[in-house]
Parts: sequence; C-alpha cells; structure tokens
Amino acid sequence: MNLYDKVARNVVDVPPSGIRKFFDIVQEMPNAITLGIGEPDFVTPWHIREAAITSIKNGETSYTSNNGTVELRKAIQVYMKDRFGLQYDYAQEMMVTVGASEAIDLALRAIINPGDEVLIPDPSYVSYVPNVLFAYGVPVPVQTYAADEFRINPENLRKAITPKTKALILPYPNNPTGAVMGKEHLQSLADVLKDTEILIISDEIYAELTYGQKHVSFAAIEGMRERTIVINGFSKAFAMTGWRLGFAMAEKPIMDAMKKIHQYVIMCGSTMSQAAAAEALVTGAKNQYEDVMKMRNDYDMRRRVILKALNDMGLSCFEPKGAFYVFPCIRKSGLTSEEFSQRLLTEQKVAVVPGTAFGESGEGFVRCCYAVSLKNINEAMRRIKAFLESL
Repeated sequence: MNLYDKVARNVVDVPPSGIRKFFDIVQEMPNAITLGIGEPDFVTPWHIREAAITSIKNGETSYTSNNGTVELRKAIQVYMKDRFGLQYDYAQEMMVTVGASEAIDLALRAIINPGDEVLIPDPSYVSYVPNVLFAYGVPVPVQTYAADEFRINPENLRKAITPKTKALILPYPNNPTGAVMGKEHLQSLADVLKDTEILIISDEIYAELTYGQKHVSFAAIEGMRERTIVINGFSKAFAMTGWRLGFAMAEKPIMDAMKKIHQYVIMCGSTMSQAAAAEALVTGAKNQYEDVMKMRNDYDMRRRVILKALNDMGLSCFEPKGAFYVFPCIRKSGLTSEEFSQRLLTEQKVAVVPGTAFGESGEGFVRCCYAVSLKNINEAMRRIKAFLESL
C-alpha cells in the first residue's frame, strides 16, 4: 500500500511553510542570527504568568465553556470597546479560540462552500492560502505594491471581485510588510464592498503594535460591522505566543456556525491560559496597558534602527507603521528572493524569509523581523552589508 496516495489531494497540493524551512536550518547552525520568526522576544509579564500558576494551584484543570470563560469574555468585551471602539456581546457574539490561527480556520470553514472565492492581499501571512484550500475554497490574490505602501488599492479590489467571491481577508497591520490601513483607506474599501454581499475576515492580531497612528478596525467603519469577522489574540501584543489563545467576534449567525465547528474539533482553549489572558486584560485596563506600551516602544526603537540601516546600505524599504517586520527590496543584489535568503544564510549566517513565501508579489523582497535584541539587529545588519559588498 502506498500511503502517500491515501493523503487528501487538497493537503498534498499545499507546500510546507516557507518560513519554517529557514527556521529549521538556523536551529542547527552555530552563531546564526534569525530575523525570520515572527515572535516577540519578550517573556510574558510576570503577573500574567502568576495568574496561570494560581489557576493551576487552585485546581482549575477542567474544561471551560466552549465559548471560553465568562471572566475572559467580559474582559475582552471591555478591552475591545475601550481600545478600538468595538461593541460585541460576550455571550452571543464572541468566542475564545486556540490562537488567532484557529479563529481564522473556523471563520473560513464556517462560511466557505466548495468553489467559493476568497480574496487575499498578496503578499500576506503564509497561512491564509492553505486555510482557504483546506476549506475547499479558491484563494484569489489581490496584488499590493510598495508604491502604495502595500495597502489594498480599491480599484484592484474591484477588479478581483467576481460572482463567486465570498470573502475578503483583511490582515492589517500586515505580516510581512508592516503596512497599515488608516480610516480613510478602509473607507475606500468599504465603498467598493457596500453594494456586494462579500464577508470580511479582519485579522487584527497586530492591532496594538502600530507606530505613529492608532489602529482602526474595519468593523468600526459605518455599515461594515454586520459583514465583518474580527480576529485578534494575545500572542503578539502580550508576548503570549506559547499560551495559544485568541478570540473572534462576529454577529450571532456567523458566530454560531464558528462555535459549532469549535465544539466538535477543539472543545475549548486551555483553562490556565484563559486565566492568564483575563489577568492581562483586567490588570492591563487598570494600569493603561503598561506592559504593552513598554514592548511597543522598544519595538519602535528597533524599527527605526533596522529601517535606517537597510536604507543606508541601499536596500530601499518603505517605513512600516505596524507589526514588527520590515520588507526591504533586494532587487539591486541581482538575486531572487529565494537565492538571496539562501546565500545570506549560508555565507553570513543570517536568516531572513524570502518574500515569495508570502505570495508572488513578494518576489524581490525579503522579510526581516525586528522582534529580536538590538545587539542582534546591529550584527545582522553588519553581516547583510558585508554580504551585499561581496556580490
């Protein structure tokens, strides 16, 4: 029996993550510096960790409600209203998920029928296209460009819409580019969508990590709340990647469908992780989210350092205003994104991610994550400069 022939075709046809390939190599390479993995280098603040420890000591080791604990959902309700002006009912329009990743998967499986088209900005996060394919949908790239600071152009969006278009994934602040969309940009997309029945999956996991401007949710744009599924979580802003906790918000018919899948597949998020997340929000509200602000200020400083270094060495790079990535153009090297990344890792032991891991529009670019120490950023920049000079 050939077991490879037994694997579902829609799984076989999806390539492995272009990010993980470089991460796996660098793990076994002495003295390598990785700018490749999008993960905070901060440890989860102590008061959040302590809340999980207390939960365990108190014997809180059973399942929670499928929706998540009432304490956490109430805290999320307050948090989203205070920080982003969004009002969702914790009982009927919200659920806690195993990371924002599960929320994205649930949203797609809840709304996609086989053959439905899903518009995805290109370049963007590596999981969107595979998740659409796993849901038997058809991913349709909407190209974005450095000249537009990698925002979705409303005319390009209009051209991509067909009678089969079911949803648009809106991932801003954006991974890998660091692009953001302000209220006026979001409104221009809303003007295109308002006369359609297209749903929006708004991935706002980097909402707290913006520089020089406040994040605006697409659900806050007039007339867009009804059609928008808002996805967020604790991994990036609260340095809680390993806790695997996110949440989704949508109007009841969509939320009920997402909960149904979640009930059968996952059951609930980790009980002690939910206790930690509730502490992050409740205490955060009391101290004006001091932990988040400290980390964001540190990222901002690193952002400015890495951006200047890249531009100074001739790798043109627009100024990212969100997340913790820069997306420099490497065309002057004469190498493809894949060649540049492979040779930089082999010759200078610096790991970056080729832009093509995030879509065809990423050719000619690489992603560098600055959620690493300033010491490593400076050394990585020195090595990249030496690599360019060697070409």
